[in-house]
Amino acid sequence: MKFFYLSSNPNDEEAYVIHERECGDMPGIYERDYLGPYNSGQEALRKASSLKHNVKLCEKCCKPQEYSVVSNIKDI
Repeated sequence: MKFFYLSSNPNDEEAYVIHERECGDMPGIYERDYLGPYNSGQEALRKASSLKHNVKLCEKCCKPQEYSVVSNIKDI
């Protein structure tokens, strides 16, 4: 589980940005609101969308995880 924060002020694109706790781009303590613990940025986005309009995930810390599935199954 990760902890997420929402910027209190919109960015240059008029969007409020969601950050993970460890993000280097997260606004200062007085410029952010705590969203809570979530399993993914998408869960935090759903919560933030109920609080503010024009909300987006930080491109640096909330990128979707990419998974590779490799199969080693051989025909018998």
